[in-house]
This record gives sequence, structure tokens and C-alpha cells, in this order.
Amino acid sequence: MPVVSAETVVPVDPATAFAISQTTGAIRRRWDPFISEQHFLDEADAAAKGVRTFTRQRFGFAMVSSYVSYAPPTNVGMVMESGPWFFEKLGGGWRFTAVPEGTRAVWKYNFTCRPAWLAPIAEWIGARVLGFEIRRRLAGFARGCGDPVVRDAVRAARPD
Repeated sequence: MPVVSAETVVPVDPATAFAISQTTGAIRRRWDPFISEQHFLDEADAAAKGVRTFTRQRFGFAMVSSYVSYAPPTNVGMVMESGPWFFEKLGGGWRFTAVPEGTRAVWKYNFTCRPAWLAPIAEWIGARVLGFEIRRRLAGFARGCGDPVVRDAVRAARPD
């Protein structure tokens, strides 16, 4: 099962980094170059363990995923329930830890491809493409952590 990961350090505390990673709507699209559409399913209005989401990737691929862990401000995990035909399985986890410079964000994904006869070459290609997309997405996240509009939206959403 291929694993791809990327990490960066952002100049905000872990709670802010986690909150930015979980933004939705226009604020999410402001920093996340991967998605063109994303929303909660089943009448959910906030992320939590068991909540399902619909995500459409910028090339048009769509998937339904569910949160398998949700532990602010340290980590979040998801698994794909349904998605592009070539993924047999896809899961990901984002971890946030305090460092002197702010927060280290590590995003890791694992996947398997189908059909089985094509999996060796598809997974080799997939590791490179998904790796590129994750690095691009994490760079967008880092920019979002430095964007006053994104940080203000997160601050405004926090309960006092």
C-alpha cells in the first residue's frame, strides 16, 4: 500500500492550524487548491468523528469520505467511502504538533488502486501524482495560515 506524505511548519499555534485545516466554503477554497467543492453530508453542520463529506477535486473527480478520527487540535483522519474508479482504498491523516516556530503539520495518505492487474503501475503513478497534489495542497495550507482573511474567519468562528 503506497504512502505519501508532506510536512511544513506554519507560524500559528496548533489550535489555529487545526481550525484552518477544517475550514469550509469560500474560506477553504481561498487556501486549498485541491478542491473545487466540498460540503458535509447527512445534514451535518460541523466536522466530527463519523461525519461524512462530499469533495470534488479540481479535475472533477469526486469522493465521499468519512471522519474516522477528529481530535482538535492534534489530528484528524478520514477514509474514502466511494470515489474515483481507480482507488480501491484511500485514507488520510493530518497531524499538528507544537514546535518553537509554531506548528508542524504532517499530512499522510495511503491508498491502493484497482484493478489488481493494473495496480503496480497505477500505484507507482498514483504515488507521484498524489504526492505532488499533497505538497501543493500543504503549500496552500501554509499560505492560508499566513492569510489575514483566513485567520480572521477562524477567529470569528471560535466560541469565546
